[in-house]
Amino acid sequence: MNSDRTHAVAPTELRVEGMTCNNCARKVTAALQAVPGVSTVKVSVEAGRATVRWTAGTAADAAALINALSRAGFPATVLDAEASGKSSGSAGGWKLNLWLGVICSTPLLLGEWVFRIGHESWFQWLAFALASVVQFVAGAQFYRGAWRQLKVGASSMDTLVALGSTTAYTLSVWLLFSGAGGHLFFLESSAIITLISVGHWLEANVAAQASSALKSLLDLAPAAALRLGADGREAETPVAELRAGDLIVLKPGSRVPVDGAVAEGHSAVDESMLTGESLPVDKAPGAVLFAGTANLNGRLVQRVTATGEATALARIIEAVERAQSSRANIQRLADRVSNVFVPVVVLIALATALAWGLAPAATRAAHDWLGQFLWAGHVPASPLAAALIAAAAVLIVACPCAMGLATPAAIMAGANAAARRGILIRDGIALEKAGLVTAVLLDKTGTLTLGKPALAGLWKAKAENGKQKAETLAAALARNSTHPLSQAVAKLSVESVSLEEWREVRGSGVQALLRVALPTEDDEERTEEIRLRLGSLAWLESLGVDTAAAREFVGGWSAKGASVLGFSMDRRLVAAFALMDSLKPHAAEVIRQLQRGGLKTFLVTGDNAATAASVATLAGISAENVFAGVRPEAKAELVKQLQQRGERVAFVGDGINDAPALTQADLGIAVSRASDVAREAADIVLLNSEIEAVPEALALARATLRTIRQNLFWAFFYNAAAVPLAALGFLSPVICAAAMGLSDLIVIGNALRLRRVRRRFADEIQK
Repeated sequence: MNSDRTHAVAPTELRVEGMTCNNCARKVTAALQAVPGVSTVKVSVEAGRATVRWTAGTAADAAALINALSRAGFPATVLDAEASGKSSGSAGGWKLNLWLGVICSTPLLLGEWVFRIGHESWFQWLAFALASVVQFVAGAQFYRGAWRQLKVGASSMDTLVALGSTTAYTLSVWLLFSGAGGHLFFLESSAIITLISVGHWLEANVAAQASSALKSLLDLAPAAALRLGADGREAETPVAELRAGDLIVLKPGSRVPVDGAVAEGHSAVDESMLTGESLPVDKAPGAVLFAGTANLNGRLVQRVTATGEATALARIIEAVERAQSSRANIQRLADRVSNVFVPVVVLIALATALAWGLAPAATRAAHDWLGQFLWAGHVPASPLAAALIAAAAVLIVACPCAMGLATPAAIMAGANAAARRGILIRDGIALEKAGLVTAVLLDKTGTLTLGKPALAGLWKAKAENGKQKAETLAAALARNSTHPLSQAVAKLSVESVSLEEWREVRGSGVQALLRVALPTEDDEERTEEIRLRLGSLAWLESLGVDTAAAREFVGGWSAKGASVLGFSMDRRLVAAFALMDSLKPHAAEVIRQLQRGGLKTFLVTGDNAATAASVATLAGISAENVFAGVRPEAKAELVKQLQQRGERVAFVGDGINDAPALTQADLGIAVSRASDVAREAADIVLLNSEIEAVPEALALARATLRTIRQNLFWAFFYNAAAVPLAALGFLSPVICAAAMGLSDLIVIGNALRLRRVRRRFADEIQK
């Protein structure tokens, strides 16, 4: 774990006023993300909070955050450590509005629609009293929100609700106090506020379900640990006080509080929260432990290696938060429309009022003609009442919330569904890019294959050094390299050999200097220096090593798909090792799923053509789509070539040597364990190293993109259909308020369908 994360700037917690819905949260997020130095933003409407994380090396600037929110119309204050743990009760405010509205609106509903006493004088005064409570107590949130937006020259959903309900309420007050008589609209004014409050309350609860995966992650790591003192005593210690190097005790059934390694004991650990893999992992001394995983059946002593934001769990949480708060490119259209939508709706409402007020006969004629094909609308007889009620209906029904929620709701649900499956998606843009992929380029070693080659054949020349075998020298030379082929050779011997000037030539092999003491005729020793090299035959040949003697051995094993490494002493080839890697059990099925989904599959490897062709045949990849002998730095150029052919390329690699290709690709997918979760080169990180998650991740992205498009279509269609119907008097303000809330719930509910999808993702890619 890098130390920069340990010394990262503490996040800034803000209390934000004026947020009434997730559309407001989107505006708050956009305003905060525009502040220089901000890394990620998490906004909670129900708590009325915003959490800002800063990029490494950036000083926290709370004043800049507050100024940005003020310009956006959302006053904010910084929370201290004590206050940040408490909820502001914003969700409770909607619940209060809900109960107050229901208690006051129900008698009005019964009187108007059941007992038909709406024209009784005593009932009208009762309606005035009850509606006033709703208007000025429950409606206060909407008025405050509209005023804050008005002060900065903006408008929001609160503006439409305040204008619509005030129009119906003011008209009713004027009719009541002037004695003009006729129908009063106190039910409509109170029902507007009540129904929209109900919608916001439901929206907050449904949105909370969408982020349940993140909340479950936050609850995984315990707040305290049993620290083992120098005297052997166990003491319960807050996790915040743990430091690298501390020893802690993990009892059966307990969760791992921080990252570390096993110092003592043996046990099985459930890592499903990290990898999505249900089978427990056996742990012995030296094994890595991750925060949030569960110790199942044995006592372990853990040595702490990382705490706080440096743990893998913290990085996962950060990645999910980043994905949830991000904006995809497809959202820009909705953003542009939403920014001008409210002023346009106000103009339409004014035009509606003028039409009903100044040309009532013509407008009513249009209403009656259209009613033949739709339904009978109930329009007040008075032109003034008809004008104001129709205008109020337009203001209410045209709320842009559904458009604002279309993309973030789907991204939140998609990111959480992915996190539950051990798939970390960087942001909404990554989800969008994944949904547009046309070709998948897979690295061979560690991606399609197990990445654990073993010796399959050995060729040796005449012994050049009687003291040490070629296998011993080759194993010692390979021991310091992390390359899978080198590690396979290193297992051939455990003998220690003193080597000097060891160096690894990336993509070629390793070399070192061996000093050998040789006796002379006068019984004195002289030292001979021998250059040892282990690597690809092409590299050895380029250095003047003659490999002709092993040509038959190399040809035979290469045809079988083995990788052959040569071992030379100076310019003499003394051994050749045939190493074979096994295809992952489900690799061929993964390729078939991708191909059934209409995706082109390609294989790239640094191995020779024969080995690559053998693996490709087993996996089901066409011979013309195989690229062999490609050095790590050339993989990015290969990705670029495919892109120039019009392909949108997803590169799947191990996330270690493939960073340039992962960056160059339209979508980078790192097949990696949790310790690599923060690798910045990849757009998607698969915490489970099995590639079955590749089609799953791509299919989820396609499903998310499809959901976003469905949501945007519904939001635009809803407004396109509802606004003219409301303007012509076919929708009352009460119906409009219910329809507006329903549109938000449809958008969120459609997004939540992504959470219920599990392993069906592999089939989704075919749609």
